[in-house]
Amino acid sequence: MLDYNLLEKKPFHLASEDVNWVKSTLEGMTTEEKIGQLFCLIAYSSEEDVLKSYVTKYKIGGCMGRPMPLEEICRTITCMQENTKIPLLISANFEAGGDGLIKEGTNIGPNMQAAAAGTSEFAGKMGYVCAREGTAVGANWAFAPVIDIDKNFRNPIMATRLFSSDDNLVKECGLAYTKACQEQGMAVSIKHFPGDGVDERDQHLVTSINSLSCEEWDATYGEVYKACIDAGAMTVMIGHIMQPAYSRKLKQGIKDEDIMPATLAPELINGLLREKLGFNGMIVTDATTMAGMCIPMSRKKAVPYTIAAGCDMFLFTKNLEEDYEYMKAGVEDGTITTERLNEAVLRILGLKAALKLHKKQIEGTLIPDIDKAREIVGCKEHKDMELDCSDKAVTLVKNKQGLIPLKVEDYKRVLLYPIISGENALGYAGGEDVTETMKEALEKEGFLVDVFEAPKGLEGRLSKYQDMLDKYDLLLYVGNMITKSNQTVVRIEWAQPMGVNCPNYQADIPTIFISFANPYHLIDVPRIRTYINAYKFKKANVDAVMDKILGRSEFKGKDPVDSFCGMWDTRL
Repeated sequence: MLDYNLLEKKPFHLASEDVNWVKSTLEGMTTEEKIGQLFCLIAYSSEEDVLKSYVTKYKIGGCMGRPMPLEEICRTITCMQENTKIPLLISANFEAGGDGLIKEGTNIGPNMQAAAAGTSEFAGKMGYVCAREGTAVGANWAFAPVIDIDKNFRNPIMATRLFSSDDNLVKECGLAYTKACQEQGMAVSIKHFPGDGVDERDQHLVTSINSLSCEEWDATYGEVYKACIDAGAMTVMIGHIMQPAYSRKLKQGIKDEDIMPATLAPELINGLLREKLGFNGMIVTDATTMAGMCIPMSRKKAVPYTIAAGCDMFLFTKNLEEDYEYMKAGVEDGTITTERLNEAVLRILGLKAALKLHKKQIEGTLIPDIDKAREIVGCKEHKDMELDCSDKAVTLVKNKQGLIPLKVEDYKRVLLYPIISGENALGYAGGEDVTETMKEALEKEGFLVDVFEAPKGLEGRLSKYQDMLDKYDLLLYVGNMITKSNQTVVRIEWAQPMGVNCPNYQADIPTIFISFANPYHLIDVPRIRTYINAYKFKKANVDAVMDKILGRSEFKGKDPVDSFCGMWDTRL
């Protein structure tokens, strides 16, 4: 028997007329329509045939958009909402700003940059901007905030995506984002339960582990999740992450080989999240294309088991036709009971009612107004927030030489060392090339800039050490090694021969390292005595860095993590 009363409670808070809409809609659905509601697919473009098949053939419950130009994302959402019977949840990775969905959108963050300002102020502004710009183009669901905790600097995927290693700061930032976003009419999805940031591996590539004890988890991740749940977070995203301590506690006698990622672990979803933490909202899986879910269990079994285990919505597919059939077979063979299917759909519809999507569908306001969207996306109010965040967040981690503020006349001749990632196996660049932007910014200030090029000589035939001392006043390393899916480490790979671009001259030539992405490069350049973290390579941050190294503005950022990586030599 379905409990419709749960829709009157947090986080839905539905009035009786809205509960009635959920009830009448659910009772009028076929089994196939209910199965369709379980799926949240992905839209890469405004290709109408594909979008229409999502909503007419598969009758999906939601769709996530990848960043597109404003007009195209408006066309995409319009096409789907105009052709669907039940209004859609439209989501995006609104982790740092409206640019999570809209290419012209404002980028406030990333999260670590927001936290580097020292308070939760910019996390709240980020939630506000994400919701304002997202809802302007028709989105209604943020796959954010990221409330993982930086417990391991070697983690190759999280880095600046999370706020901090300080549990309390993560909690305050998560709360600020959650409240600001949902006040603007967009649901949040706190993620990635039971918590990333402990393992040094990536759940895209392996089932990773949150290895904290139950007591440690309760005092850290548990506190953060409980705070956001109590504040009314409407959805939770479940990661392909194991939490062995709680699996063993809640499922006595479980064998090691039977410990599953949370997406396939009913003891974590129902025992920990629902019962212990009291979450009553809608639960969505993380992307089901990740190896972290695909490795532990046959896909034919895993697809329906995510729902049977307690997840309400299934994010993405490897093959839409096949995964749909797997889900349908799971309903037919009883893996997903009728009661569990109805409960999942109940919460999906409850979320839609809480967001008033059924009323907006009748009013015609589900369809975005492109002209109004243009007025909101990237508006001056939002851009001013971005500039303010950049000013307050850039962090001077080390200034042992007293180089800063720099005087152009004292350090006029500069050798620039760009440090960027290569391409990964999928062909995605690891980070935008910083060379031309930084060279132009320095030359505009009056510096004479050369860009490092690796020599072709071998040992014994390289240029003289003294030649470098005679030629340059300052060596400037600029890093933009971003974390990304499908990688195992984020470390500097030095040039041949024999790491020729290592800071070999820092003992004699003043040297600065500026990181515009990963905050942990000191592990590879421990004796560099002037080090700056700027969190993201974008114009606002480049301008802020230039103002600060030249003394036009003070450094205000507070290190939200241990940039020294727990090592003594990085402090030298």
